[in-house]
This record gives sequence, C-alpha cells and structure tokens, in this order.
Amino acid sequence: MSNFWRAVLRTFKFRLLIFSSVVCVLMIGILWGGNIGAVVYPVTEICLNKRTFTSWLKERITKNEQRINELQNKSKQHNPIETKNPNTDSDNPNNNVALIDAKKITSDSNVELEISVLIWWQKFYTQALPIAEKYTPRTPFGTVVFLIVIVLVGTVIKIFFIVCHGIISARIAQHTALEIREKLFNKVINYDVSYFSQSGIADTMSRFTNDLNILTGGINAIYGKILREPFKMIVCLVIAAYLCWQLLLITMLLVPLAFVAIRWLAKSIKRVVQRSMEEIALLYGRLEETFRSIKIVQAFVQESLELTKFSKTNQACCEKAIKIAKYESLASPMTELFGILMISMGIVVGAYLVMSERTAFLGIPMLSTPMDTGSLIMFFALLAGAADPARRLSDIFTQFQSAAAAADRIYSMIDRLPQISDPESPEHCKIHHQSIKFDNVQFSYKNDRIVLKNISLEIKFGECIVIIGASGSGKSSLINLIPRFNDPTNGRVLIDDQVIANVRRNDLRNQIGLVTQEPMLFNDTVMNNIRYGDSNASRENAIEAAKKANAHEFIINELTDGYDTIIGHAGGQLSGGQRQRIALARAILKNPSILLLDEATSQIDIQSERMIHDALKEFKHGRTTIIITHRLATIDLADRIIMMEDGQIIATGTHESLLKNNPTYMSLYQ
Repeated sequence: MSNFWRAVLRTFKFRLLIFSSVVCVLMIGILWGGNIGAVVYPVTEICLNKRTFTSWLKERITKNEQRINELQNKSKQHNPIETKNPNTDSDNPNNNVALIDAKKITSDSNVELEISVLIWWQKFYTQALPIAEKYTPRTPFGTVVFLIVIVLVGTVIKIFFIVCHGIISARIAQHTALEIREKLFNKVINYDVSYFSQSGIADTMSRFTNDLNILTGGINAIYGKILREPFKMIVCLVIAAYLCWQLLLITMLLVPLAFVAIRWLAKSIKRVVQRSMEEIALLYGRLEETFRSIKIVQAFVQESLELTKFSKTNQACCEKAIKIAKYESLASPMTELFGILMISMGIVVGAYLVMSERTAFLGIPMLSTPMDTGSLIMFFALLAGAADPARRLSDIFTQFQSAAAAADRIYSMIDRLPQISDPESPEHCKIHHQSIKFDNVQFSYKNDRIVLKNISLEIKFGECIVIIGASGSGKSSLINLIPRFNDPTNGRVLIDDQVIANVRRNDLRNQIGLVTQEPMLFNDTVMNNIRYGDSNASRENAIEAAKKANAHEFIINELTDGYDTIIGHAGGQLSGGQRQRIALARAILKNPSILLLDEATSQIDIQSERMIHDALKEFKHGRTTIIITHRLATIDLADRIIMMEDGQIIATGTHESLLKNNPTYMSLYQ
C-alpha cells in the first residue's frame, strides 16, 4: 500500500485541481444531506399535517416560548442545599464543608444548556417567520410543490458539481499517470540490455499498459468516489448526531467489527490481484512470442500447439479473475449486512423512545425531551443517506486494492537498481585514438555459465578486426563489453588506457557506431531513421551518409516518396538488404571513432552484402572497426582476423598467416 501512496503523493503538485475537487465534494455533500433534510422533516411535520411553513413556524414559536418559561421557572425554584460531612467534628471549623449535590449541578447545567438552545431556535424562528409569510405558499398543497421545487433545484446544482468533480478527478489521475509513465519509461530505457533478454518485453509492456491503467483508476477513485462518498456520509451523520447523538452512537457499535472484516477482505483481494497481474504478463508474453514467430508457426503447422499453450495461460488468467470476482462479490453484501444491522439497531431503540414517549433506553439518558415522529423518520432517512455512500464505496473496494497491487509492480521497476550504472565521480572520456584493450576479461550471465574466459586482446586505433567463430563462441558477448551493454565479471576493458567503467556511459557510447544482425528501424521516414544516428545533422549530411552506405540509389528510385517514405513497423516495407544499408547509413552519419558490426551481413543477399562491403572499404579508414561474421566474404577488409571458440581466442593473425598455419581456419575458408 505504501507504493500506492507514493503515487498519490505525486498528485499534490496539482493544488488548484485538488482545491477545486474539494470544493465540489463539499457542495455535493451539503446538497446531499440538505436534500434529505429538505424533504423528510418538512413533509412529515408540515405537509402530512396539512400545515404551511407559516403556521408551523408560529406553532414552533409558541411551543418554544412555553418550554423556555417552564425551564426558567424550574431553575428559579431550585436552591443549593448546604450539608455537613457526617464523619467530621462539628466543632472543628476546618472540617465544616458546604457541599452541593452533584446530581443537582448536572441537572442545572442541562437546564441552562437546553434554555440556550431553545433561545437560539426561537430567534431563528422569529426571523424566519416574516420571510415565510412573504415568500412561501399559503396552502398545504402549495407547500408540497414548493418543497419539490427546492429539491429539484438542489439536485440540478448537485449534478453540476458531480459532473465537475468527475472531470477534475479524471484530470488529476491522468496527469499523474502521465508523469509516472514518463518516469517509468525514463527508468526502463536506461536499464542494462541484459534485462530485456532475460526478463523479456511482455512483462514490461504489461506494467506500462494494464498495471498503469489500473493504478490510474485507483487515483481517480481517490479523488472521485473515495473523497466524495465519505463526505456525503459525514454530512448525514453530523445531522443525525444533532438530532440524537446517543442514538447514533448505538447504531455505530458494529463499526469496529465491520472494519476487521473489510481489512481481511482487502488483504485477500490484493494478494489475488497481484497474482492475476503476473498471469496477464505471461499472457502478453505468449501473444508476443506467437505473433513474432507467426511465419515459423504456420510453416511448421503448429497452430494447434500454440493454441494449446495459449489456452493454458488463458485458463490461469480466467481462474484468477474468477477468484477476484468471488472476493469482490463479498464486499457489497458484507457492507450491506453491517449497514442493515446498524440501521435495525437504530430503528428498535428509536421506535421504543417515540412509542413510549421516554427519554432513556435501558436506564441510559438519550434525550432531554421525547423525540417526535418527524425527527425519528428524518434520523432514519439520514442513516439511509449515509448507507448509500457506504455501498458505493464497497463497489470500488476491489479497484482500490487492485491499484495498490499495480503500484507495487510499477514501483518495483522504478526502484530497480541497474546492473550497469555510471560512476559517482566519472572521469573525462577521451576521444578514442590509441587502442582498445581487453585485460584478462571474464564474463558470465546470471546462470553462472562462463561465456568469456580470460580474454586478453589489444586492438590498435584504425585497425579493422574480423572476429569469426561458431554460434555461442562468445563473439557478440565480447563486443557488447565495449559500449558497456554488459560489464565483465572479472578483468577490465580499456579505451586509450582508460577503464571504460570509470566514464559516463553516454560519453562512451557517443563515439561508438553499431550495426546489428537484425537492423532495428522505426516506423518513420527513411530520413528520420538515418538521422537517428545524429539528430542535429542536416538533410544534406544524411543524404551523403546514405550515398556512402550505397543506399541512396534505391531510396530515390524504388521508394514512393524517396527519403520521406514511411517504412513501416521495424522497416517492414523494405527488404533485408535495404534495411541493413539504412542501418549502416545511420552509423556512418554518426561518424564514430569505433564501429561495431555484429553479423551485419549474415542475413542479406550477395548483392547487398557486396554493396555494404564496398561502403565499409571506404568508411573504415580513420576509425577502429570490429566486424563479427560467420561468412568470410569480408575478410579482405580485415587487418587482423580473430578466431573464437568456447569463449576463448584460439587464433589471431592475417588471412594469409591463418591459411598457412591454422587448419581450422583453412577448413572454414574452404
């Protein structure tokens, strides 16, 4: 729950909206209780007895005057009585104490209080009488119509404030969600790359969508029903307490028991909701995996297998949803049961007081004067008015617990410490111009399988290195250490004799260009995809980079809108070779001092590979280039070739020297 309140605390910056929300809530509560008071008591005491406001006020003035005179006479007749302490010596003046009967003091205090209240009401009735004579109807039926009009006007005003309050609470919730979503995105986008390969994208997407929507609903409820409905209850209970606070206290005896039951229900709901969110994340993962691999699924005719796997996950989600519904179905009946029990207790005691015309119940003083029927009916109406908001609160009970569970999942990501972070006191990052060194580097993932074993390697500035080896030999893991996508488990990576872990990641990565096996392009124009390498570059510079990457011709001649063509999700409207050349143009535009190509030509046609080869032959000069490949078509680019096997470097040298001295390389080349 603490994480949910962290989200709520973010709303406090919207002070004007919160103030407006509170004003609306105050008006709604006052009009809610006021409408009940404006209908029940006047209809019962005035309309049903065929009276008007004027006649009723005159009657109240007369009765109040009689009661005041009666109480004042009673007060005058009462005189304090002196007594002596029978246990003291009467001859001793120090022990002669005048005592006043405590019961008589209490009685006098009650009489004075009642007189004061009656005098206040007498003034109110006296001032209201000329207004009633001038503006209210003079017939009982006219009085009924007048009351109905007042209630309708009050209802219209209340509806206006309800609409305003709904809009305001939604704005608070959505603005807060906007900030949390941006904070979460800013946090996740700086996660280490290994997080996404290990945890997958589906769970993260679930937290951005499903969980955040649930949290937004909870915040909306806080400033909506959770703020509004309790105040409506308070208004009704305050008026009921004014009528008879002792009777109200009796009806509240079951509140502690209701609180315990609801607390148990809250914990159960939150626990089940958390599990449900985990199942939904698994469902997202199943969908993502299936749809990304739809070609393979259909090619191997495995639709039925995928349906079976999906059905299993879907069934688990369904079972959790049913369990949530079970607990949710308990909330409203439980609230209703306790509400009926409390009102029933009030009815029994109140009916006894009215029907017997007594002021005490079981010897407990309840009233100074017997309660009239109108006051009792109004008391019950107010209890019913308080019960309706309680019922509405029970309806959003599950929503509130779901929001708390969602907040825990969201803030667990926000609070997560990245495995790759900047140093507290970063060094100035030098522009690469000397060498890249791997100093006795060892690396393993979380499963403790060693991927790189004691790698020591120096690459001179301006060299073009080609790394070859079987899949799983550690080639990609090795070059991922250079931009600090991962950090070595042991050993160091140095650029120009500077340990890269001592500099800011952004400063390091600003001088590195990367082209991967699967070129990741965005659903944007060709121009914007190229300029992703340098957002400040001019259009002319981007076109020049495309020319260097041998991409300019197909962009101009084959694409409908040239550089302004939208290329679709992940560049889906382009061929593999076209995507790869745009990715290379993006890296060229960045003009990096270190260029990394990870299997950049392994999945494209021979013609596209030749074009990229020609582009690299020119672009590799004046920078350090590291190329990972399974294919040896680019070996003539290499100043040195490095062979890896099982996380180790097993051979290094030029193409000619390896052909001459390394049978494994010769076999691979042939």
